[in-house]
Amino acid sequence: MTGATSQAATPAPATAAQRLVLVTGPSGAGRTTAIAALADLGWEPIDNLPLTFVPRLFEGQPPGRPVALGLDVRNRDFSVAGLVALCDRLRADPGLAVDLLYLDCRPEVLVNRYAETRRRHPLSPAEPAAAGVARELDLLRPLREAADVLVDTTELSPHDLRGALERLFGAAGAAAFAVSVHSFAFKRGVPPGIDLMFDCRFLRNPYWDAGLRPLDGRSPAVAAHVAADPLYAEFFDRLAGLVELVLPAQRAAGRPHLAIGLGCTGGQHRSVTVAENLARRLADGGWPVSIRHRELERRAESPAPPSRGEGS
Repeated sequence: MTGATSQAATPAPATAAQRLVLVTGPSGAGRTTAIAALADLGWEPIDNLPLTFVPRLFEGQPPGRPVALGLDVRNRDFSVAGLVALCDRLRADPGLAVDLLYLDCRPEVLVNRYAETRRRHPLSPAEPAAAGVARELDLLRPLREAADVLVDTTELSPHDLRGALERLFGAAGAAAFAVSVHSFAFKRGVPPGIDLMFDCRFLRNPYWDAGLRPLDGRSPAVAAHVAADPLYAEFFDRLAGLVELVLPAQRAAGRPHLAIGLGCTGGQHRSVTVAENLARRLADGGWPVSIRHRELERRAESPAPPSRGEGS
């Protein structure tokens, strides 16, 4: 998760489904802190339960309070494919409201955390921690992309992480309603889990301005260029109005999260600008909102020269 998450939780309807959050992410990113924080909020915490045992928790009498499961590479039968399949199976049950929470962290910070604690990484017990961190981040990449909620703990203290989770998941018996706004490139596919998707490719493209091409949609110059499109103002007002119309209804229906996708060709300029502006408007309106810029995140992780002849 990039950007701040704010606002208090909203009580769930009496008929709300059994809530379940699956907490995962790279070792050292804060899973233990997260599980403890959710326990303090009234969730029932279960750590390192084998994946095959998870469905049995919800057979017969429901637990009666929200459940937080900690799952990572240290689980006995852990696999990325197995966890994805488990999420699909659980979500097929109309009596469950399932979130996959991914705790992210920059690799150099994870390595430093291992150095500070002098622990061995589970994927490199006989090698430097950096080797295990790299393997684990590569292994977990599909889970990061499939996450319903992503919290980047790189700059967070344990106290900060607890506060973020409190805003996201609230107290026992309460269901937070969180909004995430995603920018992405259509040429790389639609991110998983998007609930509402909008195409921004008709707007003026900063890619064709040599001075703006290396920048991204967070730049004031790029934002001004996009906003100068004659259609932008009406498009944005209608887009924001539609989202503001449906959010209260989604929350009232007991949904814990709504993901909004804004796409353009390269995911660098137009979709980023619209996503930033939409998230700002929703936050100003009191909605808990986070922003994810998929292509910018990928470039930050693996810098590569822009492809030729493809606008963004």
